[in-house]
Amino acid sequence: MGIGASIFLIAVGAILTFAVERDSISGLDIDVIGIILMLAGALGLFMFLLIWGPSARRRALPPEEVIEERRVYDDPPL
Repeated sequence: MGIGASIFLIAVGAILTFAVERDSISGLDIDVIGIILMLAGALGLFMFLLIWGPSARRRALPPEEVIEERRVYDDPPL
């Protein structure tokens, strides 16, 4: 699960928990479903940032280039 999917789950869970006024639909509590979705989104975001985030950043960076510095001194003619 990526960052986008995690944020989507958190947003849908928040909408179900705080914006929907129905208490239950045929035995399902909408608030509990919203809290579960928010927790799943937060867990996915946490896992992505701590586990998959650092390895994805290492692969995305180009290999380091070695820069060699040379100093050239020209002696004035005698």
